[in-house]
Amino acid sequence: GINAEYMGFLHFAMDMFKIIKEPTTPYIDQNAGTSGLRKKVTVFQQKHYLANFVQSIFDCLDPSDKINKVLVVSGDGRYYNQQAIQIIIRIAAANGYGKVVIGQRGLLSTPAVSALIRDLSANKKKPEDECTGGIILTASHNPGGPDQDFGIKYNSKNGGPALESFTKKAFEASKAIKEIRYAPLTVDCIPIHEMGCLALGKVEGFGHTFSVEIVSSTAVYTKLMEKIFDFPKIKALMARSDFHMVFDGLSGVSGIYAKEILGTLLGLKDECLLGCEPKEDFDKGHPDPNLTYAKRLVQVMGLNPKLSPSGPIPDFGAACDGDADRNMIVGKKFFVTPSDSVAIIAANYKAIPYFAGGLKGLARSMPTSAAINRVASKLGANCEETPTGWKFFGNLMDAGMLSICGEESFGTGSDHIREKDGLWAVLAWLSILAEKNKDKPIGSFVSIEDIVNEHWKIYGRNYYSRYDFENVKTEFANEIIERLKSKFEHFKKEFPGGTAGDFTYEDKIDKSKSLNQGLIFTYPDGSRFVVRLSGTGTVGATIRLYLEKYSPDKLDFTTEKALADIVNKAFEYAEKLPSPTVITQQFHSPTSF
Repeated sequence: GINAEYMGFLHFAMDMFKIIKEPTTPYIDQNAGTSGLRKKVTVFQQKHYLANFVQSIFDCLDPSDKINKVLVVSGDGRYYNQQAIQIIIRIAAANGYGKVVIGQRGLLSTPAVSALIRDLSANKKKPEDECTGGIILTASHNPGGPDQDFGIKYNSKNGGPALESFTKKAFEASKAIKEIRYAPLTVDCIPIHEMGCLALGKVEGFGHTFSVEIVSSTAVYTKLMEKIFDFPKIKALMARSDFHMVFDGLSGVSGIYAKEILGTLLGLKDECLLGCEPKEDFDKGHPDPNLTYAKRLVQVMGLNPKLSPSGPIPDFGAACDGDADRNMIVGKKFFVTPSDSVAIIAANYKAIPYFAGGLKGLARSMPTSAAINRVASKLGANCEETPTGWKFFGNLMDAGMLSICGEESFGTGSDHIREKDGLWAVLAWLSILAEKNKDKPIGSFVSIEDIVNEHWKIYGRNYYSRYDFENVKTEFANEIIERLKSKFEHFKKEFPGGTAGDFTYEDKIDKSKSLNQGLIFTYPDGSRFVVRLSGTGTVGATIRLYLEKYSPDKLDFTTEKALADIVNKAFEYAEKLPSPTVITQQFHSPTSF
């Protein structure tokens, strides 16, 4: 039932709302990057900054996608999430939406938003039940807190990130915006901590009643995972006396899903669920699941040569980022690169009931290693190469051309939704472990390392590394890019048969072109290095250098040895690169880290 706080609110709210048209001045920096607009919290707290961006999105939507339709609004729980939700409700009401759906406590993971958008429309009973999109409040893997990062992005009716054509249109609108439309609710008046539906009354100019519905943050997503995976089989794995796992939510929103799915439904003990209570500042951590920032998990899994684990090392470890769309998979003293992870999931797709009918196709982002291409070749499946950004995969999925895909930046997923999905990847790996060990006696456990080594024996190994150079000056980053572009012809002369150029992508579905997606230097044997600027930071620029070399049979080199010549050439061409902030690469044990 609805408590007294709600009843009092309902009594207050049932009048007709007159729309307030508040004049505003444009900001010129509201260009959404790879996954939305990300800035410091203090930037979003400027007068009308958030409201301008939201109004610009609504101004670019067709009336049929707003008037008396449903909008999902929630976030990863970071600082400013609660305040932003209240502002967006008021603007949505004044722009004609019939209902805003919010996850309890304002929490929904990015994958859960995608699942909810799709579920609401799939189960609509009448036209006004159609969900035409969602606003996700997240800066993903970036830090949170009053002096840290906030972000916002719009997802369209397929549950995926808005396409580039739309975000460009919204950016142009934000540079010319003159007014914001509000429904006059006090900013803090919508209670979002208890489930229930609040009918708030009619808004001037619209014939429908505007309402806000607070729903379970986890129910729809959990039900979807139960359909995709064989939970009893995974639960049997969890019950083995020779299998132990640990999950780290990094104090992001994934924790609420891990508790329900891994804990309640699959039997993982509470002490194995680390950082699973969402915090506004991610417990003062950096919610990025990699070897640098997931320090606790790295130590527990025996991956830090300087810090010994305090107890026995688990067999399987995993972590998700702030909004739960990224994942890291590790075994006992063994790190699985995201490029290998998606390839191994694809190779073992039969372990996942959802793919019982076979695969429609595979795909990877351009910087991701070609390991998945080798799997596609063996399976007789098509494998697409796209720019970085999940929206490019979404078009292929909607066209029925794609089942499993991934990015080297710890993003893995399938066509069950239109976002990458961190917990899905964890469950996929648990499914593979369950399948490999279903007939194995206790004491003969097939480990993560065993599975990866077996994969390399079949497909060969793509030695791979990524160097991140974070928070460098934008001018410096642009100089590096221009210097590398000037080396294209030199590279082709130095390595006859090699190629060098700027990656351009033409979407097979909508025929749109994406230019300047990264510089690729490919050697005659297929080895390569790639350089691009990341679109996910909020301060300065991040340069990313990707290095790859394939070997069909030399499987035991350290990554440093295998890639040494390519690393040296990339640094030689770039000339002035500093030391990397983060290095992500394969290694077998602490000795080769």
